[in-house]
Amino acid sequence: MRPGRQLAVLGFIFVVLYSLVFFSGGASGGWKDRLEPRLGLDLIGGTRLTLEATNSIDGKPPTSANLEEARQIIESRVNAYGVAEAEVVTEGNRNIVISLPGENRDLTDVGSAAELRFRKVLKAADGSGTVAAPAPSGSASPAPSGSASPAPSGSASPKASGSAAPKVTGSPSAGGQGGGAPAPSASPSASPSGSASPSAPAASPSASEAPVPQSIEEQRKAVEKKVGAAAWAAASGLQAPADLATNPALAETFKPFGTLSPQEIAVLTPQMQFNVPTITCAQLDKRPPASIKDEKQQAVACEGGAAKYLLDQAKVVGTDVKDANAVLDQASTWVVSLNFTGDGQSKWTELTREAFNNTGGGCDQTALGQDGKCRVAVVLDNEIVSSPEIQGVLTGDSQITGSFDNTSANALASQLRYGALPVTFVPQEQQNVTATLGDSHLRAGLLAAGIGMLLVIIYSFFYYRLLGSVIFLSLVLSALLVFGALVVLGRSIGFTLTLAGIAGMIVSLGVAADSFVIYFERLKDEIREGRSPRSAVGRAWIRARRTIISANAITLMSAVVLYIVSVGTVKGFAFALGLATVLDLVVVFLFRHPIMTMFARTPAFLSPRVSGLGRALPARSADPATARNSRVKEA
Repeated sequence: MRPGRQLAVLGFIFVVLYSLVFFSGGASGGWKDRLEPRLGLDLIGGTRLTLEATNSIDGKPPTSANLEEARQIIESRVNAYGVAEAEVVTEGNRNIVISLPGENRDLTDVGSAAELRFRKVLKAADGSGTVAAPAPSGSASPAPSGSASPAPSGSASPKASGSAAPKVTGSPSAGGQGGGAPAPSASPSASPSGSASPSAPAASPSASEAPVPQSIEEQRKAVEKKVGAAAWAAASGLQAPADLATNPALAETFKPFGTLSPQEIAVLTPQMQFNVPTITCAQLDKRPPASIKDEKQQAVACEGGAAKYLLDQAKVVGTDVKDANAVLDQASTWVVSLNFTGDGQSKWTELTREAFNNTGGGCDQTALGQDGKCRVAVVLDNEIVSSPEIQGVLTGDSQITGSFDNTSANALASQLRYGALPVTFVPQEQQNVTATLGDSHLRAGLLAAGIGMLLVIIYSFFYYRLLGSVIFLSLVLSALLVFGALVVLGRSIGFTLTLAGIAGMIVSLGVAADSFVIYFERLKDEIREGRSPRSAVGRAWIRARRTIISANAITLMSAVVLYIVSVGTVKGFAFALGLATVLDLVVVFLFRHPIMTMFARTPAFLSPRVSGLGRALPARSADPATARNSRVKEA
């Protein structure tokens, strides 16, 4: 063999690895800063958020099964960012505690319900509390080719399929960043007594005819008492949004509704939330989670903090989405690509057909886009992500576009991919936690690792002498490979080093030491059988290689199984153990065997006192006839 080639390959690996350490995109700061791995919560501290469960989707108190399911979904969302060593645990019978390395982390999104609904926009009104009504946003035109063109903020477009795929592209609304969208006509006015103007379309009775739970009815009575009988009667009689511009006296009539809390606003009917002009988007956006979760009821939601929409029943929901991924479109803008299930695709096609044809005239003039077509709102929890105009019947997958960056797009895709939570949560206390205990444990762990490595090296030099230098250099090279890999993986996939990870690397020292013993003892056996040291090195490698690979393969499989079935810091232990085992195999093949081949060619290797082969060499040289026969056999 030519050991120089294998050593050159190992050198190339080191050059590439440490080039990534010092010069990759995530490297910043001084040389010392670039050498720092990403540390876990127990070593550097982090952020801890407590989520308190309110009610489950069916309205009942959360059960232990629902709470555990929610914990698993939240953990999957957090882990989707990479091997971040997050801790997601239940506390009591109502709380879930999320802990993530790094101070001042925003963890509120991982606890959102992530209930996705696609609802047709029936009406639009001003939700800012001012007189002017907002212009509808969202327009589209069929794409002449199969490629999807980029969409501005507030749009959704399908993936290309076939020779032509219609796209849905939202244009900014009036008062936004421009775009030339014409403003819609003013919304119908209402008289002080609550009568609707003749041109106002009648509201759909589906929401008001739905049975109201007793608890909601009691809360509505409390709100009625708070706003007063006159204001409640006027609001109940509205059939369209009241126009404060034509009748300023209505502002005083409906003023009490502006003082309601978001919790109180949530119990009102959708028609009242939409028609009362003093109920603003600032109140609607802060409603409790899952306030508009019922897919069979109409709902009111806002887009952009100013446009208030009355939305139809949800014809397509989150369970109709098969997969969601954050991708870059042709304009290098982050979007969330949606892949529907078979049944979900049929629902989505039917919904876009209904919106495109404005079946039954459900969308009034205030809700139409600039090309006179209905819009479909993409509603996540209580907020509208986008509300594009449907310019054709969409038969393929779609994209949710908006003001996304890499982090927000991946967060939304993660929420949709792992499904909605079976329990709604309200974020409670968020605080930064220190790593005082972790610092002392880190010092103790590093001390233990140093003592262990020192004992292995002392024993190696004492027992194997010159061969002990091979063990020492191999351990040093393995440590450098592992350290460089930790730094690069911390930047690329978010791997964080914890105390458990350090423990996994300490355990890997024993695996590496075992491979040395197997190889060197096999080398002694070959020499005792009459082979020359130079010939024995190759022969011992062939026989020991199988055992070394088998032993490391078993350790690696154990690490993989442990990583799959474990949670929390145990995953870090398994990942570190598997990583160290793989890199140990690299050192075994690219350093240990080549360097032993080179040592076998030196005179010092033939000396028992220097080589550490002990009595193997003297036993071989004691019988000249045996040695001569061995040389004849080798020839």
